[in-house]
Amino acid sequence: MAETYSKDEMARRMKGCLTAVKAEFAGLRTGRASPALLDPVTVDAYGQQMHISQLGTVSTPEPRLLTVQVWDRGMVKAVDKAVRDAGLGLNPQVDGQLLRIPIPELNEERRKELVKLAHKYAEQARVAVRNVRRDGMELLKRLEKDHKIGQDEHHKQGEELQKLTDGHIKEIDQALQAKEHEIMQV
Repeated sequence: MAETYSKDEMARRMKGCLTAVKAEFAGLRTGRASPALLDPVTVDAYGQQMHISQLGTVSTPEPRLLTVQVWDRGMVKAVDKAVRDAGLGLNPQVDGQLLRIPIPELNEERRKELVKLAHKYAEQARVAVRNVRRDGMELLKRLEKDHKIGQDEHHKQGEELQKLTDGHIKEIDQALQAKEHEIMQV
């Protein structure tokens, strides 16, 4: 199979990085309960890591309360432990197969921690976008070396790839700014 450079493929991969960071931002809570808050939490269940949504029903009966209805009675302790160890500052209360997770008010210190975490997620996404750019640049270099594209084409495609990278990094920064504003609002 001949290697070819596809701007659309590079754009698709960068878009994936952006989608992933937005999903991680959704898991960072502001003052309200959201089932997305538990999305990043994985539970050691049946010999593998599973998301809470694969082990029970997550719902928000009240603005400041999450509940997890665990389907398998034997998994209640594991889900409880996973939520406590997730670093989200949550303390579930077990009631049979139901976990009630009150969402505490955010204090200033906790808000700053969440902003730091958001910055970490954004940096990971920026690195991922840059890795896509690096892969694209290496491919262009290889194609030029193998005389499949000319030097001008390599240069032109490289510039387009850089513009694509800059655009996606700008979108990541905008999403970060919006999330930071949302977290710091009292």
